[in-house]
Amino acid sequence: MKKVFSVLLASALALGVAQAQQSLTLYTGRSQALVDKLVQQFQKDTGIKVNVRYGRDAEILAALQEEGSRSPADVFWANTSGALEEAVKRNLLVQLPASLTRQPQEFVPSHGRWVPVSVRFRVAAYNPTKVKDSDFPASVMDLPKVAKFKGRIGWTPTYSSFQDFITAMRVVKGEAATKAWLQAMIAAGAKAYPSNPPMLEAMQAGEIDVALTNHYYIQRILAGVGEGEYEGKEESEEEEKKELAAREAKAGVATHYFAPGDVGGLALVTGAGILATSKHQTNATRFLNYLLSKKAQPYFVDEVREYPVIAGVRVAKGMLPFANAIRLSPKIDFAKLTDLEGTLKLLREVGLL
Repeated sequence: MKKVFSVLLASALALGVAQAQQSLTLYTGRSQALVDKLVQQFQKDTGIKVNVRYGRDAEILAALQEEGSRSPADVFWANTSGALEEAVKRNLLVQLPASLTRQPQEFVPSHGRWVPVSVRFRVAAYNPTKVKDSDFPASVMDLPKVAKFKGRIGWTPTYSSFQDFITAMRVVKGEAATKAWLQAMIAAGAKAYPSNPPMLEAMQAGEIDVALTNHYYIQRILAGVGEGEYEGKEESEEEEKKELAAREAKAGVATHYFAPGDVGGLALVTGAGILATSKHQTNATRFLNYLLSKKAQPYFVDEVREYPVIAGVRVAKGMLPFANAIRLSPKIDFAKLTDLEGTLKLLREVGLL
């Protein structure tokens, strides 16, 4: 009986070890609504169970700091490059193999401690029944000067991608100019929202006419608006423009792009890295490779309306071609977007946090 019990105990222990080896703990600043389907698909395709902790980037960084060497996390998948660079500064991420870092076409940091996963661009959303594209200034820095927009602009000061945008503004324009812009926006009656979806809903409902956001939130709304007379036909460029304008008017949402190189068109990168405390680095590497695979990258286009980071993946109809979008963004070394704490301090100083 003792022998049988010992065999059963050994088998149970071996099974427990095997199950532990086929697991992965993911900490992510990405929204569950945006990425959960992809995480579930990874589990199905690989048999690796993923334990996920969702939260804002700043919350995840605080948790990792508090947990220290006891952290169960294997992968940090951030909503912003600023959070990833903060993790690098705190020495939380390991050096990634060249097989990973050579896959993306753009935005790979020189230190190789995280890889880009998808790209978004900052834009202004507007209600085309209330505002014309020509009403906008060339630069986002002049947005609070537009009298027509007073009290009609929305923004998301507590949201991570907005905070990355402010960090970039501090790098490009300087601390004093960024603080002055924030104060001018407050004086112009900018209305704060907790995140982008409720802000755009507020715009559609007539509470505001303009919203500073990421391009894909607009694209996701337009994707839900049925096409009109040209549906199913091969369209000319002029017909495509008419079709898009009709959908924008129906949805009450359109996209304004600021002048090329303006910080208002900033490229924002989501990315992921492997934590130094990871006990499942092989599984973590598999997860990062999966995010960069030809199977996963189209998900970001089709489901999220973000841009892919590897070659050979088409973008969705209605999205600005990637080459055009990248020309709108200022050229910034993402390694300089490390001072998230400085941005949070500035937002607190002006009363936005």
